[in-house]
Amino acid sequence: MPALKPTKHSCEIVYLGVVPDREAALVSDPKVEVFAGFAGIDGECHAGLTRPSCSRVLSQHARGTEIRNARQLSIVSAEELELIAAEIGLDSIDPAWLGASIMVRGSPDFTFIPPSSRLQNEAGTTLVVDMENRPCIFPGKEELEPRYPGKGKMFKTAATDRRGVTAWVEREGPLKVGDRFTLHIPNQRHWSLEA
Repeated sequence: MPALKPTKHSCEIVYLGVVPDREAALVSDPKVEVFAGFAGIDGECHAGLTRPSCSRVLSQHARGTEIRNARQLSIVSAEELELIAAEIGLDSIDPAWLGASIMVRGSPDFTFIPPSSRLQNEAGTTLVVDMENRPCIFPGKEELEPRYPGKGKMFKTAATDRRGVTAWVEREGPLKVGDRFTLHIPNQRHWSLEA
């Protein structure tokens, strides 16, 4: 029996971006097409087969421990960014301000697609969803606050449960604005501690 099952759900890539130097800025540079290699996207500061551990995995690893890089890409949904913007009182939020690698449209509850799901485009390029990307203060502090004084501090709360997912490349290939991802989900029953 296959471990993953394709669904009828698909979503469209409406934004691609690359963060060239996180020390210089969080903002991602828009792209029309990128190549997703096993280490991520060339020129992206989050690319690499490994990475130093961060605050998100302190329960497992001391900060700075070299671990497998399952955070090569940051993927957000247009629908969730619209909800964040509305809650903050803005017309829109540019995915570049979040350092997003990809923004999709057509998946309103995108942040909660199951971990280990696959997003596969028509070319066969396949991304594995690692987990929910928890919101942090940096997009609000570094990108929103200078543009909209008083709004930046509202970002983290507004982005809770809406910040998208992190992912890594399972099968190399091109990604283009306008591509459609088909969602493949793990073929398993719901899990509970009480099961």
